Amino acid sequence: MNLESSMYKYVFTVFALFFVGAVSEAQEKVTPEEAIALALENNYGIHIANNNVELAENNKDVLNSGYLPVLSGNAGATYNRDNITAEFNNGETATLNGAESSRYNAALNLDYTLFDGLGRFYNYKQLKEEYNLSELEARQTIELTIVQLLSIYYDISRRSENVSSLEQTLSISKERLARAEYQFEYGQNTKLDVLNAEVDINNDSIRIINARQNLINAKRDLNVVTGNTIPEQYEIDTTVTFLNGLDKAELLSRTLDNNVSLLQAEQNIIISEFSLKASRSGYLPAIGLFGTYGWNENNNNAAAFVAVSTNTGISGGINLSWNLFDGGGTITRVKNSRLLLENQKLLKQDLVLNITRDFNNAWTDYQNKLNIFDIQEDNIKTARNNFRRTEEQFRLGQVTSIVFRQAQQNLLLAELTRNQAKYDAKLAEVLVLQLSGELLNVSIF
Repeated sequence: MNLESSMYKYVFTVFALFFVGAVSEAQEKVTPEEAIALALENNYGIHIANNNVELAENNKDVLNSGYLPVLSGNAGATYNRDNITAEFNNGETATLNGAESSRYNAALNLDYTLFDGLGRFYNYKQLKEEYNLSELEARQTIELTIVQLLSIYYDISRRSENVSSLEQTLSISKERLARAEYQFEYGQNTKLDVLNAEVDINNDSIRIINARQNLINAKRDLNVVTGNTIPEQYEIDTTVTFLNGLDKAELLSRTLDNNVSLLQAEQNIIISEFSLKASRSGYLPAIGLFGTYGWNENNNNAAAFVAVSTNTGISGGINLSWNLFDGGGTITRVKNSRLLLENQKLLKQDLVLNITRDFNNAWTDYQNKLNIFDIQEDNIKTARNNFRRTEEQFRLGQVTSIVFRQAQQNLLLAELTRNQAKYDAKLAEVLVLQLSGELLNVSIF
């Protein structure tokens, strides 16, 4: 055997040992359910969405409603040092140098709005609806994160199966090289068959290297979605099951009732209605109560008739204010609020059309991809049978290595295409469930 063949064998032996050592390491298996649980707990986008819900909950609290009174306190002190010259009616005069006086005061003030034209009433209701909207936005973030996660997860599954198929192809190519070298040594074929086998092994090895690198990159993408909580070395579950009994008409009905984007549009309409009602409050008067409890002490200088005076007391009242005309500001706000409400209704109508179209497209795409997967399953059976027969004929010397390689490549292509079709169909199913609003309500595994 020549130096060139020995070198190839050495390279392939090192490659094989590296591969065996890599896969022999204990690796944790992460299921789709576990990945989703990690994302719900650690994904930063979901954390931000949950914080926004909490912000909206704080805003809708009675402490932010305007229904509670305002209690304020104030206090003050004043000190005077004066030079005074006083002339009395009887003609006498008095001069005081450095006459000191001081004043102290403190008060508690209470203000309460009894009626403001129902403005705060509708604002309070609007804050509650904005909280509901924030919950829908959080749900949308969760749904999109799950779809993103499953897209990456099934991409990893596909790439994992592709690597297995490529490894099997490389193993077959190595057997072919060993057979070609054996036959060459005994004069049963030419050196060209050996060289062709070596070239094919090199190509198969390069494809595996690229496939493994792409698999590693995809696994890192999954770790990002789950908040970097998965160990660096892990395996995934490549088992895929499809939901049986999905009914298009039923899912379309649920889409129109439960699609998160449509629910958000409806929530925006409700918020706009309250905003319009709140803007109309400017047409009505405002009535409020006020009260004060105060304490005052005056320490006068010698020129005053009273040396010290102290008084405490309570005062209160009711006030009414009414902007009979505010320059047209209220009229403008009402008109704009009415137009914004109309826009929200139009947006929902447009969204219904688009969501219905998207669902129909997604459903058709799902059915087509299921059919393609079934066809690819049948195709791979044919490719395997063809390869086995070609392999048997190749061992008997009835077909050339070129024909054998073509059958090998056809089988590999069928396996890669089947893997793609399987995960494409599953992702199409996920998108149908997302559009129908059922993604978080059913078990898809």
